[in-house]
Amino acid sequence: MATPNERASAPSGYVTPVVVHEGVAYVSGQLPRKDGRIAYHGKVGADVDLESARAAARLCAQACLTTLDSALSGDQGRVLRILKITGFVASAPDFTAQGKVIDAASEVLIEALGDSGRHARSAIGVAQLPHGACVEIEVVAALGAPS
Repeated sequence: MATPNERASAPSGYVTPVVVHEGVAYVSGQLPRKDGRIAYHGKVGADVDLESARAAARLCAQACLTTLDSALSGDQGRVLRILKITGFVASAPDFTAQGKVIDAASEVLIEALGDSGRHARSAIGVAQLPHGACVEIEVVAALGAPS
């Protein structure tokens, strides 16, 4: 039987990790997990410093790429472009550098995909995220035909 922490960090059974519709992939929000557990908890600007939040955003972006790759059965060549990412940052009331946190996720996508990783973006401060995570990232990607 799973411990309460293991149950708390597992994704909901109601969520589809990736939905592909008419050449567009919608990747569900990914949390900063290492070995199946949330690696960064709390509010940025209070419990979590900027560099730790950026590390969390990098984990989230990498999880988005891994989830997308899995959904495409390893056919990464189908990803024509990352269209948009939305980054959510659990923020202390006076924290206003959400963009700097989500920049780290943008860097991961551009490093992985070159110019095809460049994207539109929103960086949103929120009061709380699932399982107490400090960052969550979701991705929308344009896809080509399967190879």
